[in-house]
Amino acid sequence: MRKPTARLAPVLGLLLGSVLALGPGAPPRLSTASAARAPVAAPVAAPAEAAGNACAGSANFLLGAARSDITGPAAEVGMMGYGQVGQKTEGIHLRLYSRAFVIASPCNGRRVAFVSADLGMVFQAVKQQVVERLRAKLGDTFSDDNVLLSATHTHSGPGGFSHYTLYNLTSLGFVPQNFEAIVSGITDSIVRANARLAEGSLRLASGDLRGASANRSPEAYLRNPESERVRYSDNVDTRMTLLRMTGADGRELGLVNWFAVHATSFGNTNHYISGDNKGLAAHAFEVGQGGLTPGGPDTFVAAFANSNEGDVTPNILGGTNGGGANDFEDAALSAKKQYDFAVHLWATAAMPVMGGVDYRHAYVKMDAVDVAPAYADGSAHRTCPAAIGLSMIAGAEDGPGFGSEGATCESVHDVWNQFSCAAVTTPCQGEKPIVLEMGSMKPYPWSPEVLPLQLVTVGPLALVAVPFELTTMAGRRLRDTVRAQLQGTGVTDVVIAGPANAYSGYVATREEYARQDYEGASTHFGPWTLAALQQSFAGLAGSLREGAAVAPGPTPRDLRKAVVGLQPGVVFDDKLLWVDFGAVAQEAKASYARGDTASVTFWGGHPRNDLKLGGTYLRVQRRQADGTWRDVAHDGEGGALYHWQREYCVPTLACSHVRIDWPIPLDTPPGTYRLVHEGNWKSGWDGRVHPYSGNSRPFTVR
Repeated sequence: MRKPTARLAPVLGLLLGSVLALGPGAPPRLSTASAARAPVAAPVAAPAEAAGNACAGSANFLLGAARSDITGPAAEVGMMGYGQVGQKTEGIHLRLYSRAFVIASPCNGRRVAFVSADLGMVFQAVKQQVVERLRAKLGDTFSDDNVLLSATHTHSGPGGFSHYTLYNLTSLGFVPQNFEAIVSGITDSIVRANARLAEGSLRLASGDLRGASANRSPEAYLRNPESERVRYSDNVDTRMTLLRMTGADGRELGLVNWFAVHATSFGNTNHYISGDNKGLAAHAFEVGQGGLTPGGPDTFVAAFANSNEGDVTPNILGGTNGGGANDFEDAALSAKKQYDFAVHLWATAAMPVMGGVDYRHAYVKMDAVDVAPAYADGSAHRTCPAAIGLSMIAGAEDGPGFGSEGATCESVHDVWNQFSCAAVTTPCQGEKPIVLEMGSMKPYPWSPEVLPLQLVTVGPLALVAVPFELTTMAGRRLRDTVRAQLQGTGVTDVVIAGPANAYSGYVATREEYARQDYEGASTHFGPWTLAALQQSFAGLAGSLREGAAVAPGPTPRDLRKAVVGLQPGVVFDDKLLWVDFGAVAQEAKASYARGDTASVTFWGGHPRNDLKLGGTYLRVQRRQADGTWRDVAHDGEGGALYHWQREYCVPTLACSHVRIDWPIPLDTPPGTYRLVHEGNWKSGWDGRVHPYSGNSRPFTVR
């Protein structure tokens, strides 16, 4: 693992410095006055007329936003994203959050909940149980149809929160504690956002952010027709779309922006939980709107959501192991680029959103879609049982695994390869040499095949929610399909929102699929998956345009009773007989210069004893003139690092050391500081969990 160095402080200072000195057009600071609540009618499942007709010319909305902590176990849980068995959580760089926005139309009585969660994926089980809990709390207000849960796609969070085997392999099965933290946090954020509904307005802005992303599979991209490629100046989507939310009283409530880039600035040797570049950018914008404290009021919520990021890397300076050359520096750099451009769009957002809220949702059995010739190559095709190809194991260009990309049965010239490909692929999967067919596993497939497709419109903005990672060109084609169907409805901006509501791999174009790079090999349902999506979304968009209802489709499995977890819980915590929990094992130095890293190690307990949701495991405190201590940093902001490691102490293996690292920002005021650790230890006698705390000696920053 790459340990943070003193270089982290000036990089974070650069990011946060731009927050505090934005200059002209900066987002205004907010008051903490609570929003007035206003009722709104329940959503209509089968509208009699198109929302665009009912709400034409209306700029009135009811808006609510909230943020909730969803940080899972910070120790000994396999991380979700890179598929590395040895990559387990060992601490926190930046807490993970669910950022929820509820938008309602008084003119047609419909509302939608949009969530951007700091997760690798929103697995189907999460969506199922969030909707179930929302119904228990709020009745028919929310359903599958009008709840859109998307992931920022960070690869630096704990795993084990799917009900499907493929996605729990590296976490050694299901991790109930992590699943509960995610589901309860997302549910809480939606419930609170809904309770805050009050009159407000929306503004929309978009522009091209260049120099913040690169195509990691450029050769596959070049397989797309030249006549198509010449329509675009870049081989990645550079468009950022931003929705600005303002209360009727002038208070700024929040924003959502969508920009396609992987949240993989941290690589597969990282062990810190982090929201990566998108989490850092969101935190920076929220700080600029009044600051954040653990458990403090979320008076402004900023979501940096993802889009068709399938072949898009943030690591423009190169890197290894999936991440950048330096995890912390590259994450801060990517965050700053996205943050700065979002500030620009925020300041220039002048287009008022007019119209209403509408949505369509359907479940589709993606392994058995009959694709009409018009959506394919002029011939009829069918999607396939889910399978991954050999190149998926090889990993992507910036995150190599085993072997190399491009293993394909596209061009087979010798007898041995002809035999080999015949043995490991199917006519349906085309060029893909199959390494695992998840769809044929018993008693249940290892990945979901009944998947949700969702289309949401808010005035001129259309969100195409997909349970996949779409490549750049795949996203462009799907957007074009939806835009064509929505002509005449007032929709001007079509955005891919994903991965959302469930997860089942990638979607490459037919031409990219033939090359069988990582993205093509990870396209589960075969070469015509994108065509199947275009056909299905054309139907959803057409029904929305006409104000017609859609069939819900087949019901997906609920596998909550079938999941297996192999990880034991915390049995007990131990320490040396002559020390207390919270005692300092390695003390801070007497003084530090700005730019140094202050570090203290404590005797601690296992973080799985208490996830500290809405709280913190650490505090950096400055002594005030009256002798009291004031918090200046915590584990939710990416400025101070919480690190846990198992300490083997005789006669048990149950001891823990907790290290707090504080890379001291260059603009830190001189003074006296200390580092504080708060945790919980579990007794081996009665299984009870007890809180403890400890602090370093005071030290000076000069």
